[in-house]
Amino acid sequence: MFETLITWVPEVGFPILVTFYLLHRIEKKLEQLNDSIMNLPILVDK
Repeated sequence: MFETLITWVPEVGFPILVTFYLLHRIEKKLEQLNDSIMNLPILVDK
């Protein structure tokens, strides 16, 4: 059982690492998008 888990780590670990990296990058973009949407009514009123 333990040997099977060890062989899965390289196969599953790298995609998980890449996924977390991409989610972290997307999170910043989503925060910027949210800020832009929140400021939109202020800009429309001008």
